Amino acid sequence: MAAMAQLAGAAVRVALAALLALLLPAYCVYRLTASFLGALLAAAADDDVAGKVVLITGASSGIGEHLAYEYARRGAYLALVARREESLREVGDAALAAGSPGVLVVAGDVSSPDDCRKFVDDTIRYFGRLDHLVNNASIWQVGKFEELTDVNHFRKLMDINFWGHVYPTRHAIPHLKKTRGRIVGVTSNSSYIFMPRNTFYNASKAAAANLYETLRMELAGDGIAITEVIPGVVESEITKGKMLTKEGDMRVDQDERDAILGAAPVERAGEFARAAVRGVCGGERYVFEPRWYRAAYTLRVCFPEALEWCARLLTVWRLGPATTDTVGRWLLLGVPGQRWLSQPASLRSPEIKAR
Repeated sequence: MAAMAQLAGAAVRVALAALLALLLPAYCVYRLTASFLGALLAAAADDDVAGKVVLITGASSGIGEHLAYEYARRGAYLALVARREESLREVGDAALAAGSPGVLVVAGDVSSPDDCRKFVDDTIRYFGRLDHLVNNASIWQVGKFEELTDVNHFRKLMDINFWGHVYPTRHAIPHLKKTRGRIVGVTSNSSYIFMPRNTFYNASKAAAANLYETLRMELAGDGIAITEVIPGVVESEITKGKMLTKEGDMRVDQDERDAILGAAPVERAGEFARAAVRGVCGGERYVFEPRWYRAAYTLRVCFPEALEWCARLLTVWRLGPATTDTVGRWLLLGVPGQRWLSQPASLRSPEIKAR
């Protein structure tokens, strides 16, 4: 009986492989055609955000900071939210200099429902409307699941990375309905390409991604559009090495950073923000940036074993006694000039904004 079951399973796999081989070329042609036509339509229907109001969370540094500058260059009013008020005010001043006609700075914690209600209400009181909500705030965690001393340390990560998308969205929807606005969810390539050593981070980003998939269907009749922005490895405090450690404290650990990112090329935050806002204003449903990460997603869907093997090789297998002596880190440190090629100069320093 067991042999018959194995034979039947093998037959099903062969049939599925044959079906995939038959359909994949036609699907690729469809995707290329749809992508080309979509780009033409997006260029023709570009959302002019000049004079519109954009609320951005996690705007005091990294991706959120540069998204603020890019929206500012396009003439948008900005409501900027983060916990570090001094850094946030510096970003606000720079956004005004970049071309924003008006900036509201609101110190707030996206993991607090009351703070989220307040900064949405403050935005409406100050500007009178809301057109784009950009949920960007995020923290990072690195460490194998079995190495974590207490999984309860990572409730804060889930509160920021998942509930920090839920709360602002919940309070913003009534106002976005009035303007037929847009929700922009900045998730991660970890939403689709799950990497080892990122257990809770992967889970939080996948939860946020599925939230937006559901809302896209539920809110379509209300005129609210949704764009999910999926960053690859982008210059930020996260890629500088700021993380929630295995012990549950927040610090910069560049050895752990190198163990997981290795020789992966890091995109500059300004370049990322230009591509992301261009895609958002073009009405794209998904913005993979860099674009080639879409191919990795396709690889996960079609050949997950190959992607899993590569991920284990680079981030789990060790070449030394320390848990951070991964193959990926060895490629970064062992090849002359690799760090200089892979990482912007800003990532080589452990210093981050204090306030």
